[in-house]
Formats: sequence, C-alpha cells, structure tokens
Amino acid sequence: MRKIINSTYVSLDGVVQRPHDWTAPYFQDEAAAYARDLLFSCGALLMGRRTFDGFSQAWPAIGDAAGDFGVRMNTLPHYVVSDSLRKPGWGDTTAIPRDAAVAEITRLKERDGLDILQYGFGPVSRTLVRHGLLDELRLWIHPVLVGTDRPGDSLNHAGFAAAFELADTAAFSTGVLVATYRPRPHGR
Repeated sequence: MRKIINSTYVSLDGVVQRPHDWTAPYFQDEAAAYARDLLFSCGALLMGRRTFDGFSQAWPAIGDAAGDFGVRMNTLPHYVVSDSLRKPGWGDTTAIPRDAAVAEITRLKERDGLDILQYGFGPVSRTLVRHGLLDELRLWIHPVLVGTDRPGDSLNHAGFAAAFELADTAAFSTGVLVATYRPRPHGR
C-alpha cells in the first residue's frame, strides 16, 4: 500500500499560508536536495483546490527552468479534492469531489506504485488525518516569526486535534528543521 506524505512549510509561530513570502532565504542546496529526493520518491501529487490553483499557475511557467524537478512536478498525476474544478488544465489532473474524497483517496493508496505527496496543510490534510489516511507529516520548520491575525493562515484549526510521534529529523545549515511525524496509534 502506498503512503501519503504531507510536506508543509511552517514558521515558528505556526503560519503555513503564503510560504513564498517567507521561505526563500532558507531554501539552499541541502533543502533543494531533500525536496528533490522527496518528490522523486513519490508517484502522484494530492492537493486541495487552493494549492492546485497556485501550483497549476506557477509550475507550467517555471517548468524547464527548474530542471528535472519542474518536469516531474508538471508530469506527475495530480489529484485535486474540489467540487468546483471543471477543466483542470495542468497535465494529468483528476478532480475528486469532496464527498467522495475519503473513498477515492483510499483507492489511490491501494494502487501499486510510488507514494503520494501532498504539499500544504489545510482541509484536505485534516480529512486525511481524521480518516487515518495520512502516513507521514513532514513539517519544514523555518526559523522565522511571520505573524498573522487570519485564522486560516496557521497550522492549527478550531475543532481539529491529532497526536503524532517523531519518526525522523533533518537539520539544514539555514536553521530549517524538517521534523517527520507519524500519526500516533490510538491509545498511546
């Protein structure tokens, strides 16, 4: 069975939105190598509509300039949980209706192939956690306080709680830590 791996940039104060505004100074060669290894270990991308909208606008334009990473981003199968996406227009993209997401993502996990990568943490991620479908959460903790007063900008969300256990860490010279967590089995 394939794993679903979530990879999310987060600031010290828990902000996950608009990472392009605050992560660039921390993305050096070692982070790029880690990101590349992760992307190439996976055979599909899973995302929510907001992430899809950003990626589908950015990656076709970036494409070849990002080398084999850009080619891989543009050619992997993309699965988007959305009720409103009608004409995806970005490579091999399949829209999954929200009310069918759990069943469809369960089927995706059961297929043969490489793992499934999800970028960003939002409604789709919370659904994965609630239904036991998320296998790893890789938080790229950046040594910066971003500050926000918008509730949807942070990792936490009212009414959502989950427990994880540390599985691995990677530290980069820029001060970024990638903490890999796995859902804690119930009762622990």
